[in-house]
Amino acid sequence: MDAKKIGLLGGRGFVGQEILDLISNHEYLNISSIFSFSKAGQQVDPNTKGSLIYQNLSLDKIILSDEDAFILALPNNQSQDYIDLISQHNPKAIIIDLSSDNRFNEKWQYRVPELSENVKSKNISNPGCYASAMQFMLAPLQELLVGPVNLYGISGYSGAGATPNSRNDQETLKDSVIPYSLVAHLHEKEVKAHSYPEVLFAPHVGNFFRGIMMTGNFILSSPMLPDEIYNLFVEHYNSHELICIQAELPNLQDVQNTSNVLIGGFAVDQGINRLTFCCALDNLLKGAATQTIQNLNSAFGWEDNLGII
Repeated sequence: MDAKKIGLLGGRGFVGQEILDLISNHEYLNISSIFSFSKAGQQVDPNTKGSLIYQNLSLDKIILSDEDAFILALPNNQSQDYIDLISQHNPKAIIIDLSSDNRFNEKWQYRVPELSENVKSKNISNPGCYASAMQFMLAPLQELLVGPVNLYGISGYSGAGATPNSRNDQETLKDSVIPYSLVAHLHEKEVKAHSYPEVLFAPHVGNFFRGIMMTGNFILSSPMLPDEIYNLFVEHYNSHELICIQAELPNLQDVQNTSNVLIGGFAVDQGINRLTFCCALDNLLKGAATQTIQNLNSAFGWEDNLGII
């Protein structure tokens, strides 16, 4: 296979850096151009495949080349102008948007790799980090649930981005957990649109850099034992190497700096058929960068996990 040329728009942020690292170790993907507002003119480090300089991301100064694909690692509500530029410059190029801008756009293929068919579009919308964890928990249970599901998520402060704000401020977070967007969080809307219609999600930020721990409460339509739930999840994810099912509760430290998902700790309150368990993943990797590479692989007709495992 010939290596594919990739353009990365928004290479300064935490997720952009993780994408750069993953592609640097991928035999068939090369970052041929990378764009940033604040780092324009600086050398990219690390980059194991040769010298690379950050180019200017400003709309009036950006210079696009003939890449096979472009990754947009931009904040929400900033993608469309760049999508228009890319489409005019290279209408055949694959575009992967990591923002929420196209997650509800029927003209784009929304794809959680382990839960979706292969890429069939040149425009791919990556899922959100919290939304990924919730959907990994919901997928095997779709036919077994009644009523709304309650999900409590806590993320490392890298999820608030690299630009200083109240949710990544070390002093504010010291010895604390910060709840936010307790109603109608974007990832709640995302899960309702793509997975399960009755979701009640409460996000929080903790005083640690990376990772998500999600705890869910689900009402089952009929009694089930924890072992039965465990076996259901094992069977559902048997062919997906990055998703690991365990009887015990997941430890966040076990997924930090990895592309793995840990799901476990299945417990059932038999009196009301309430199932509770947890999911842990790294918000920067499996919640963002890893799924970008998986979706790129699929778009090029390759196995999802090529270059990852």
